[in-house]
Amino acid sequence: MRTTIACFLSLVAPAIVNATQYHLLKDYSGQSFFDGWADYGNFDNVTHGDVFYVNASMAASAKLAYVDPATNHAIIKVDNTTVVPFNSKRNAVRITTEESYGIGSLFVADMLHVPYGCSVWPAWWSKTPNWPAGGEIDMFEGVNQDTMNQMSLHTEPGCTQVNPNQTSTLVHSTDCSSKSHNNRGCIVVDPSNSSYGAGFANAGGGQFVTELAEDGISMWFFPRSEVPNSIASNMSSVDTSAFGIPLANWPNGGCNINKFFQPQHLIIDITLCGIFAGSPSVFNQTCSGDCYQTFVLGPPSGYDNAYFEIPFVRVYSSGNTNSGSGNARSSAKVLSLPMWLWTLVAGVALGSAF
Repeated sequence: MRTTIACFLSLVAPAIVNATQYHLLKDYSGQSFFDGWADYGNFDNVTHGDVFYVNASMAASAKLAYVDPATNHAIIKVDNTTVVPFNSKRNAVRITTEESYGIGSLFVADMLHVPYGCSVWPAWWSKTPNWPAGGEIDMFEGVNQDTMNQMSLHTEPGCTQVNPNQTSTLVHSTDCSSKSHNNRGCIVVDPSNSSYGAGFANAGGGQFVTELAEDGISMWFFPRSEVPNSIASNMSSVDTSAFGIPLANWPNGGCNINKFFQPQHLIIDITLCGIFAGSPSVFNQTCSGDCYQTFVLGPPSGYDNAYFEIPFVRVYSSGNTNSGSGNARSSAKVLSLPMWLWTLVAGVALGSAF
């Protein structure tokens, strides 16, 4: 019986597809955008940036994190009004979702403006509480006056990028281990000059889409003029088959997603200088002077563009959207067959069984 079915299914093998239908699980948008996020409320002890991440009340009173009543868009920014004395830090914001989202999730972030400028280091990313166990996904990251977005994964040893199906050819590293190359991660860069910085803002921004699936992690960036209809507005479901080949892809073949990735908390932050933007070898590529003394200290020159403008962040799930757990169930491979073929398969199976 098994041989008969296997031979028959080989005739319809091209119809086997990934189940990539996702349904809306969580919508962070409008006046309630900041509901369900926790503020860091501490100095930057992760990337050693020259900022203090304020708590929610400070962020609201200083207008560092608020919803613009004219647009209903969330604004997240660096303090651009205060004169900072020596040996002090500039106020900024880091927020993390209270819920975590697991394998079988799709993250869609719509952004009209992202922070940029000398000393500025923004990120849209995710991690687990026990990092590096459970992994980290960097979906958007840039520094200083760079023009291209950098995407990467950070994991425990054993996860590498092997045979990716992606459009970007700018691969800076393939070992995702946090213990390799000073936790550089496995990096793919978007070759588009409109994926970060002034070019991003001038093009009207766009949408960053990340799929966390059993068969791999994939990322797309759609400039405003190229955003697919399926995610252009308030859609309750999304089919990733309409997105085309991902910009960046880390297949399961080189990195066992179930092993290295646990449910992720989503994070938006802006830091200044630190181990990346403030590294002299990086900073001096696009900026001059000293990162901390020239920019962070004194009058807030250069920080008028250090802000996010975000219409929405949406989380989709391939599992039960009514669960409310935030831990989306994994997608699976299914047979996309007409009913008459399923009937025939069942007939063959029953005939062989007897």
